[in-house]
Amino acid sequence: MTDSRHALIIANDQYADQGLKKLRAPAQDAAALEKVLHDPQIGDFEVGVVHNASADLMRRRIQGFFNDRSRADTLLLHFSCHGLKSESGELYFAASDTDPPLLAATAVPSQFVRSCMSSTRAGRTVLFLDCCYGGAFSRGSSSVRASGEVNVLESFAKDEPASGRGWAVITASDSMEYAFEGNQLADNSAAQPSVFTHAVVEGLETGEADLDEDGEVSLDDLYEYVYRHVREQNPHQTPKKAAEMHGELHLAHSRRGRIKIVAIPSPLSLQVAMNSDDVLTRQGAVMELRRRLQHTELPVAEGARQHLEEVARNDIQQIADLATDALNEIRLAPSPDHLDFGRLPRGSPSRKQAVTMHGPPLARHCMAQPQKSWLRVDPTLSGLEVHVDTAAEGHLSGDIVLKGVADESVIHVEAVVGPAPEPGPRAEPAPDSSDGLTRPRHVPNSKRDTVVLEHPHAPRRPKTRPMTTAHQTHTDQSSLSRRAPVLAGAALTLAAATVFTLIWAIAAAVGAVVERGHAGPSGNIEDDVHTYGALPPLAVCLITGAVALVIGAFARHDVGARQEHYTRQAASSTYTLTSIAKWLAIPALILAALVDIAYLVGSGYW
Repeated sequence: MTDSRHALIIANDQYADQGLKKLRAPAQDAAALEKVLHDPQIGDFEVGVVHNASADLMRRRIQGFFNDRSRADTLLLHFSCHGLKSESGELYFAASDTDPPLLAATAVPSQFVRSCMSSTRAGRTVLFLDCCYGGAFSRGSSSVRASGEVNVLESFAKDEPASGRGWAVITASDSMEYAFEGNQLADNSAAQPSVFTHAVVEGLETGEADLDEDGEVSLDDLYEYVYRHVREQNPHQTPKKAAEMHGELHLAHSRRGRIKIVAIPSPLSLQVAMNSDDVLTRQGAVMELRRRLQHTELPVAEGARQHLEEVARNDIQQIADLATDALNEIRLAPSPDHLDFGRLPRGSPSRKQAVTMHGPPLARHCMAQPQKSWLRVDPTLSGLEVHVDTAAEGHLSGDIVLKGVADESVIHVEAVVGPAPEPGPRAEPAPDSSDGLTRPRHVPNSKRDTVVLEHPHAPRRPKTRPMTTAHQTHTDQSSLSRRAPVLAGAALTLAAATVFTLIWAIAAAVGAVVERGHAGPSGNIEDDVHTYGALPPLAVCLITGAVALVIGAFARHDVGARQEHYTRQAASSTYTLTSIAKWLAIPALILAALVDIAYLVGSGYW
């Protein structure tokens, strides 16, 4: 989320007035909703909570929440409390000190909230109301009673915000219904979230509210999910929504499934070529789809990906292999895929390490989901930045799951958080070196900082830096990361040699055949073939072609089996070079074999 996002949760469950039934849910509502909205991998909101506040404090916090905002801000205000209707039909939100006969003085009027929403400069404002309204109290309470309906949505739609700003109101129930807590209205069970807020939290936390599976939970997605969930739990409770908003408002990232991109289909001419009876035409179509797969516009690339997957499933082996090679270029390839933060002092500033995502734009477009609460991920231009929270001691081990349009990948993270270091001894200030006295010098030590007294004119010991095991491992991995591309290059060279020697052999064979034709009945094809030297290049062609295919197959296998050692570019180069080598070597081997068979069969008769 790139905009500034703020949420305020107001939860009142205890009231001084005995006529206001104590609510069980608000405290649970506030804790559960705060957690999911604040999670940087879900809502990424800055969240404030007001619990059991007086009417004066509620008004102050609400007005302060809407003040000093900009068009880039998205605001979310959530009420979990009693809602009361005055004799004149005005809706009020009950505070801890609300006196029902004195609503104007001791409660927060909906007009006040509506005015704050209307006057804010924030670009988008969302209001969630999980309240029992006055209509409900007219049925079951002797102390608090109101006549007629409380049309909540109408109360907030009277004054629309300034032009260009969007607003939305979602209520837990309509004007004449209870907002159920759990599955009953009584207060004789343990605290649990209300049906409405539970649905909001569950939909955001699990990602199930991402109904269109595009990786984001929009306001419309969330309302549809909450509506269905609440109606399934309590058919007598009906959530309502009113909104005036341009475009979609994404309330949260989705933890469900992979990223979905609305694809732009490939041009009709390209689709016709894909269905052609001619193999070479279909091959050319795959090459064009491969080019479109690299497109910077993700819908165009996604359209090409979907067509390539269809080809890989349904076409002949040779064409399907080309499509598969192209699809391999958009596999998620984080580098590195294992992060070790080493030993960190408890309470130290959050450490971070960078992860680079390789490949075309479609391969870099993914969703990162940390599986542990101490992990945090921020997007960067080249990939991701991983942070580790050092609040708790112990060995930390967890994964970050990356979900792309077609596959998933995992980044494993480890760290050891130990006790905070004790402050070390302070060294005395160093005197001027011209006086010939010794001076203190801090020398890093693996266990602690040590103060060493050293004469200013003493010879300095040379600093050496031995080759560490980690450095040797890095060198070994660098060698491994070059192996497959080198083998692929060798395979391509041998394939080219195969084609060259085949042409040489065919030219010599043609010369021998022509010579045999001129010699008439007295001629011998075997002598002419030996004279023109057709057999040696033919044998070399068969050997180099077979070796090229073997080396190419080994290079591709090595990339697949040791993915962690290869960058996206190295893997892509390997697949490309081996594909070209295969397309050169296989036809050459077939032709060479046919020429050899023709010679063996025809030499006895000619």
